[in-house]
Amino acid sequence: MRDLFLHAPTRYLDFSQVSSIGDAEVGKSATIVATIDRVNLKRPRPRLSIVEVFLVDATGVLRISFFRQPWLKDALKKGDILAVSGKVGFSYGYRTMTPVFHEVLGSAEDAPETYARVMPVHATTEGLSQAWIRRILSSALADAGDVADFLPARLVAAHGLMGEAAAFREAHFPSTLVSAERARRRLAYDELLCLQVGLRLRKTAAPGMLSGITHAVGGPRERAVRESLPFALTKDQERAAAEILSDMASQEPMNRLLQGDVGTGKTAVAAIACGAAADSGCQAAIMAPTSVLASQYAASLGPVFDRAGVRWRIVTSKTPRDERAATAEALLHGDVDVVFGTTALLSGDLAFPRLSLVVVDEQHRFGVNQRQALAGKGEAPDVLSMTATPIPRTLALSLYGDVAVSSMAERPVKGAGVSTKVLPWAHVDDAWRAVDEAVAAGQQAYVVCPLVDDADGGSELEDVAGEAAGKLASTKAIYAELSDHVFPRRRIGLLHGRLSAQEKDEVMAAMRAGEIDILVCTTVVEVGVDVPNASVIVVLDADRYGLATLHQLRGRVGRGHIPGRALLVTRAKRGSDAKKRLHALEKSSDGFELAELDLELRHEGEVLGYRQSGDVTFRFVDLVADRDLVEAAHADAEQLFRGDPTLSAPDLALMVAEVRERYGARLNRSEG
Repeated sequence: MRDLFLHAPTRYLDFSQVSSIGDAEVGKSATIVATIDRVNLKRPRPRLSIVEVFLVDATGVLRISFFRQPWLKDALKKGDILAVSGKVGFSYGYRTMTPVFHEVLGSAEDAPETYARVMPVHATTEGLSQAWIRRILSSALADAGDVADFLPARLVAAHGLMGEAAAFREAHFPSTLVSAERARRRLAYDELLCLQVGLRLRKTAAPGMLSGITHAVGGPRERAVRESLPFALTKDQERAAAEILSDMASQEPMNRLLQGDVGTGKTAVAAIACGAAADSGCQAAIMAPTSVLASQYAASLGPVFDRAGVRWRIVTSKTPRDERAATAEALLHGDVDVVFGTTALLSGDLAFPRLSLVVVDEQHRFGVNQRQALAGKGEAPDVLSMTATPIPRTLALSLYGDVAVSSMAERPVKGAGVSTKVLPWAHVDDAWRAVDEAVAAGQQAYVVCPLVDDADGGSELEDVAGEAAGKLASTKAIYAELSDHVFPRRRIGLLHGRLSAQEKDEVMAAMRAGEIDILVCTTVVEVGVDVPNASVIVVLDADRYGLATLHQLRGRVGRGHIPGRALLVTRAKRGSDAKKRLHALEKSSDGFELAELDLELRHEGEVLGYRQSGDVTFRFVDLVADRDLVEAAHADAEQLFRGDPTLSAPDLALMVAEVRERYGARLNRSEG
């Protein structure tokens, strides 16, 4: 029954603001409720059907047209009361409309009671109409709507919230739009608080999560790592390192997310944490999503660890069998302090006798089970996840409520920077000219496409609506065009997600080695491989990506002393939302600012590609409009657990039961 009550309306129709036909202003949108007088089916062309309906009220006649919906000829009957919404026109002496919404409200006899109110619009499924959903909800609320409020009375009063039973009624059958919004906010707060409490309950209930390893901080190898870094730490890095080391010094296992824009030096902070693990006689594992990236980390941090006396190894799918066996033996005997690797670290032949720190880079590239498997090789190790994709604060607080978040924006080594320009497809030759100039100067370039093959339907694209018609660019087609016609004398590489892991590694290794001039790729290149010689990136059909992805992509260039150029090619029309979104990238290089804007433009479930919350989907929450509720729910959950760590107080019993009802399966699953 509760699932039915939580079936949130997608919108409301305010029939208290209905216009009569005679008062409906031509050229403007209106909602009109009138009686069907006549229904005609026309077929002006073989494949075109038009159902023409004449509505009448005391003030006039409205002719409405439904295109390519011939079944409405039988569904709409003379004498029915029909509600329609849309833009009013005028033709041949009649007011006209092509409705964007319509619904039969009943017959003339029951019309006044049926439509003189605010009406919810729910998501439907085949065979279940809006009218049936409202009937079912009305019956359910009458039979079981007087639910006991699970929220503690003090929280309801503190935030001035509507009672739960009233909120269910007003959400589905509101008396006014104002009351509907009050009900939505109450139910949104419920979602946020239950998720926050559920995340914390899962953490405390997970086996082995109550007691971890207390690390020694400020030790000799930690200090030596700091001194061996090739740059001075920024204030952001110092603060993040202090937060991480404070967690590591605690007996409670760390669960921290380190987010930093491209080039902010997250790996240096992770290296300091590894130094503290080594000082504590423990081991650390750093897992990267690709062999190339793991090797890159080993190449950059290996010398730092060598100077600091921290013993390290690397294990990937490319590691020779003899070398892998030697590493496994050294790990088992405690002769390795830090191991770099990919998911190869999850193999059964690698055992860690004292794994106390797990670092997962680009953590959203791994599944929950993979992250759990690595942490499971130790006894309640500290876990540090890292990402170069900034997460909006409200999204972090709501979906990562049980995770401490450290953020960095300063860059220890200032790159040459990137300039960004949006180009219409008609000017794509300007992009090819920029690529040619860069390659002629001994530099390299990326060309990013949304599809792998022309036959792809685009189902794997980000949830960003395309705003212009046209065929999307594919890596294979663009690779062929550039190789055969545009740059026949250049060395061109091809990289996409359908290549094997070994093939991808080989292509990126060739790009890093300067053996490829132009790399045609999908967003697989977004993962942070460093090619300082790359100076130009062209993103085709750029309107099909979220802001965060585009910001990550342009971070592939301008990383060294050569200024970078990002050229975003789009078919989007001038003044469209897509074009405005792209122009925001021309104006801002702040990843956190762009992440917040991305959240405003798209649903939180699709922003940045993050779906770490499993099957958590908000029904009533709007993370942009409800920022105050997000903050309040997070603070309230912290206060509840601070005052009662086991939530055993009598007035919390209903709340705990509600949380387990909503998230029970996930609470029983260890994240450790």
